[in-house]
Amino acid sequence: MPGPGRYLHRMTARPKPVYARRIFWDVDFDTIDYDAKASFVIERVFERGDVEDIRQCRRYYGDEQGRKVLLNAKFLPEHRMHLASAVVGEPLEKFRCYTLRRSSPGLFPY
Repeated sequence: MPGPGRYLHRMTARPKPVYARRIFWDVDFDTIDYDAKASFVIERVFERGDVEDIRQCRRYYGDEQGRKVLLNAKFLPEHRMHLASAVVGEPLEKFRCYTLRRSSPGLFPY
């Protein structure tokens, strides 16, 4: 009779998310370690992914880990900052990428 740990392992094993390859165009897609590079994956999915990719990301990492990563991200495009703010339920002012952008504005548009 197998011990209880054997079944517990099956319950905690998460299926790997299925993302569009275009999101990770600059890295070897087949060798991405989703657990070791969680911050990179979450940021990239929110930066370049579509709705289904973001759903997969939230399922795999959970809302709390996604929230922590997104709040500390150095860069997100402006329209994706607004999306991330809506998804995690935090105001833009709490996002590091928002405060960094505000503290170093671009050139004045003439």
